Amino acid sequence: MELYSGYIGKLIEELERLPGIGTKSAQRMAFYLINLPPERVKRLADTIVEAKENVRYCKECYTLTDRELCPVCSNAGRDRSTIMVLENTRDLAAYEKTGKYNGVYHVLHGAISPMIGIGPQDIKLKELIQRLEGDVKEVIIATNSSLEGETTAMYISKLIKPTGIKVTRIASGVPVGGDLEYIDEVTLLRALEGRIEL
Repeated sequence: MELYSGYIGKLIEELERLPGIGTKSAQRMAFYLINLPPERVKRLADTIVEAKENVRYCKECYTLTDRELCPVCSNAGRDRSTIMVLENTRDLAAYEKTGKYNGVYHVLHGAISPMIGIGPQDIKLKELIQRLEGDVKEVIIATNSSLEGETTAMYISKLIKPTGIKVTRIASGVPVGGDLEYIDEVTLLRALEGRIEL
């Protein structure tokens, strides 16, 4: 038995396909949208279509932007001798929120994962290597500390080290407010290896 009529059911079904949206959230969103004034719904739909048609990769760092160069790459005050390598645009946004990093970025749009068929050729590695022909002094690898992120970090490190460019990896370990007894052994080992002098 259908719980909702065709259009409502179809809207809920489409909303459920969005990442992180379950059935109840999709239902809530569907009823919210249906109860909005028509001009607000049209504005939302137009904004989604415009974003899809106009957002592309930055020609330098490959983050998502609606311009040829993203705001970071177009900023002449950024230190272009340091490149932070990230898996996705959301990671870039997280680092930018800190306000403490003044270098530039390179977004891979994924991580190496042989289990699901993603190899080095499937992410923006070739483009990273091309950028190293400039005056780059350090590459900071800031991939996730997952198996895929670690594999990607090791692969990038092996590619770059022969060039003489300094390669570093972001520290990982015990989160602020974390209890040591609940932290896994690998995380504890990484925290120990990445310790700093006080």
